[in-house]
Amino acid sequence: MREILPVLGRWYADRVPFGLATVVATSRSAPRDPGAAMAVGPDDEVVGSVSGGCVEGAVFELAQEVVASGEARLETFGYSDEDAFAVGLTCGGEITVLVRSVTPRSDPEFGQVAEAVGAGRPVTVATVTDGPAPRGATLTVWPDRAAGTLGASGLDVAVTADARGELALGATALRHYGPHGERREDAVSVFLHSFAPPPRMLVFGAIDYAAAVARIGDFLGYRVTVCDARPVFATPKRFPEGVEVVVDWPHRYLGGTETDGRTVICVLTHDPKFDVPLLREALRRPAAYVGAMGSRRTHDDRMRRLAEAGLDEGELARLRSPVGLDLGARTPEEVAVSVAAEIVALRWGGTGAPLTGTAGAIHPSF
Repeated sequence: MREILPVLGRWYADRVPFGLATVVATSRSAPRDPGAAMAVGPDDEVVGSVSGGCVEGAVFELAQEVVASGEARLETFGYSDEDAFAVGLTCGGEITVLVRSVTPRSDPEFGQVAEAVGAGRPVTVATVTDGPAPRGATLTVWPDRAAGTLGASGLDVAVTADARGELALGATALRHYGPHGERREDAVSVFLHSFAPPPRMLVFGAIDYAAAVARIGDFLGYRVTVCDARPVFATPKRFPEGVEVVVDWPHRYLGGTETDGRTVICVLTHDPKFDVPLLREALRRPAAYVGAMGSRRTHDDRMRRLAEAGLDEGELARLRSPVGLDLGARTPEEVAVSVAAEIVALRWGGTGAPLTGTAGAIHPSF
């Protein structure tokens, strides 16, 4: 979708209706991931792909029908051994495609979405794919506002909260709700399409705790990098597949790495020669979370050294140390849960208190 949005933006600006087909679900060895898109515009021009060529002909005809009728359609394509001539995927997988007509009247926020994506600003588009809500209805969610409706205020509130959660992780997902946003029902299916890269988790210190933190960071949707100056410890085989491992001095690596307001930095070295120059760099750059492992005594010594290195009170106040919430954690895996819990709580303004001792909405709207 990201690649074809410039073309779609031009069609939209010219007020030309076009059919937009988006992969909203896959199974087995499907050729494209959810979010892959194809559009049919003026003069039958086609951009994008939903299957790499297997079902594009059928989707082309479907898009023409949807533009003519204005009614969104949901179709599933898969391979059938019983009917080899049927439209399907030769890879043996299955994709579900939502096709809807896009016009300024049916989707008044589409132009803003194209502009935001082009400018690199995060946005999520929530679209009803199935259920009693209007199929094809969209709700556009930014970090600080939302526009559009899925047909029910309760559904809008629940989807807005979930959309911001997916957006924070740069994730795309199909979610299910009750007609009014009930979270334990599955009457309404909504596709949350996020336009933001996954946030980064930078873990410094290739120790056993780092492996556990990297594993839970990957599970939460972060793009994880582990960095250590000691090549004997910083080896890919010690960390989960998909985790980047870098051998470099931590402060030097961080100094050459771009961070933003979603980046998580976990300092697990608890060695002053690594910690002080690294944290001096970390606390002076954009980051959602900067945490450092160590005892109370290590923390006090570290704070003294950082103050001597020139950090002011505001910069020092950003440091989460000792790292994690008080869960009584002992093992590396338990400590990783403690760190992850603190990161999630800080992101969404949670208290870390047991829900049995709190009152009010569990997921407050904002």
